[in-house]
Amino acid sequence: MAHPSQLGLQDAASPVMEELLHFHDHALMILFLISTLVLYIIVAMVTTKLTNKNILDSQEIEIVWTILPAIILILIALPSLRILYLMDEINDPHLTIKTMGHQWYWSYEYTDYEDLGVESYMIPTQDPAPGQFWLLETDHRMVIPVESPVRLLVSADDVLHSWAVPSLGGKIDAVPGRLNQTAFIVFRPGVYFGQSFEICGGNHSFMPIVIEAVPLEHFEKWSSLMLEDA
Repeated sequence: MAHPSQLGLQDAASPVMEELLHFHDHALMILFLISTLVLYIIVAMVTTKLTNKNILDSQEIEIVWTILPAIILILIALPSLRILYLMDEINDPHLTIKTMGHQWYWSYEYTDYEDLGVESYMIPTQDPAPGQFWLLETDHRMVIPVESPVRLLVSADDVLHSWAVPSLGGKIDAVPGRLNQTAFIVFRPGVYFGQSFEICGGNHSFMPIVIEAVPLEHFEKWSSLMLEDA
C-alpha cells in the first residue's frame, strides 16, 4: 500500500500492474527527453545573439519536426494499446466473484460456491485494533487464492460506485442495472487495499476494499469454514 510522501506508484502485485508500471516509466522517459530538448532550445535562443539562417528557413528541419512527433506518438500508443487489450483478456478464470456496491459497503458473492458470500463494512474509526489502518480496514476481507485467475463481476445496488485496488492495477465502475467484468491474477500472498473511486454520496470515503491473497490450500480451508458457518 502507499506510504506517506510516496512519489511513485504502489508496488505491483499482478502482471497487469507490472505492465502499467513499465509503461509509466517508458512514457515518463519520453516526456523527460522532450522536456530536456525544449529547455535546451529555449535557453540557447535566449542566451545567444547569433542567428543560423538555415534554421530560419529550412525544409529539412520542418520535415524532421513534423515526422519526429508522429514517431514519438506511435512509440507511446502501441504499448498503451497492448496493455488495454491485456486488461480486457479473461481466460478460463478459476474463481468468479460477484461484487456489489451499496451505500456504503461492498458485498462479495463467490458464485462457484453455494451460499458463500460476505458483506464488507469499514471498521468504525473509533475501534481500530493495533496494526489496522484507519479508514482502510474492513470487518470482512475478500479472500482469493494466489496465482489463480480471478474474474470479478461488478455492479451496484443503488448509485454509481467504483471498485479500485491500485496495487492490482484494477479499477472498474459499478453501475446499477449493468454487470461489468474484469480479471486479475495476484502472484504473491498479501493484503491489498483499495477504495471506491466514484463520489457516491455522503459516506463515499468510507467504502474501503481489502483483498487478502492466500495460498490455495488456505483459501480452501477458509471457504470450508465459511460454508460450515453459513
